[in-house]
Order: sequence, then C-alpha cells, then structure tokens
Amino acid sequence: MLEVLRQGLPPLDPATVSRTASCALPAHYEAVREARHFTRGTLDLWELGDRFDDICLVVSELVTNALRYGLPGAAPCSAGHLPHVRLHLMRWTERLVCAVRDPGHDTPVTHGSEDSSAESGRGLFLVGAFADSWGWHPLAGALDGKVVWAMFRLGPEQAAEPTR
Repeated sequence: MLEVLRQGLPPLDPATVSRTASCALPAHYEAVREARHFTRGTLDLWELGDRFDDICLVVSELVTNALRYGLPGAAPCSAGHLPHVRLHLMRWTERLVCAVRDPGHDTPVTHGSEDSSAESGRGLFLVGAFADSWGWHPLAGALDGKVVWAMFRLGPEQAAEPTR
C-alpha cells in the first residue's frame, strides 16, 4: 500500500526507507488531536522528539485540510463513521515524510499570507513555511483520492539510526 503513496513523493529510493508508521483517523475534528498524539509517540520512538513542534504543526494542518476539503459531502461530523483519512509517517536516513491520504479529488489550494487577519485558509502556506518541501498526488485504483505530503530533512545528528 505504501508503494502507491510513494508515487507522488520526491525521488527517494523506496528500498532505503527505514521506518514507517500509519494510523486511520475518523471523520471528525478530534482526529487532529489523535494525529498529534500518534505523531508524538512515533517521533519519540524514532528518537526525533526534538523535531516534534514543526512536524506536529504540519501534520495538524494536513489532517485539518483533509477533514475540511478531502471528505465527500458535508464537513466532518461527530457520528461514528469509518475512517476516511489516513496519516502515514515514513522515515528515510536523512528525511522524514508526513503524508495524509483522503478520498477527495480536488487540487489542494495554497492561500498565501495576503490576508494576515484571516482565521483560516493558510494551512498549506504554513506547511510550505515549516517543511522543506511539500506536494500532492492523485491516487488511482483501490486507493482512490489523493495524498498530500510534506518532507523534512533530518540533520546529521538525527540521521543516525538508533542503536537497539
């Protein structure tokens, strides 16, 4: 399944991915908190907890956008539905990719900082400001929808794999 998600990522050798983690998120806004909790636990496990603030902000924005714009029909609700959004974290030796998959087909739209008083609409602008790169890719086949990803470069002190 991750092979399909890698289609839209920047060129990285899939054979060199060292760790992956994934979680399904329900179609309600509390899922953003769940995504942050999952990200915290994963980054701590991978000994990348010092990168949590920037990565968590980006994960929060990607999940919020998926819930707001990537779900078919109306806005997310609090009723118990099957998960519609999935968060993937993939770590290479020198990079970390956060990818959020949703069933939507619309192109993600970046709203710049032209209206600094706006309370919403700047999610992908923030993603671009905090991540080293980001993009999106439509999915096909069994994984219908799209994946929006953000990539973080890991410094030399973080690139070394934990010895366990």
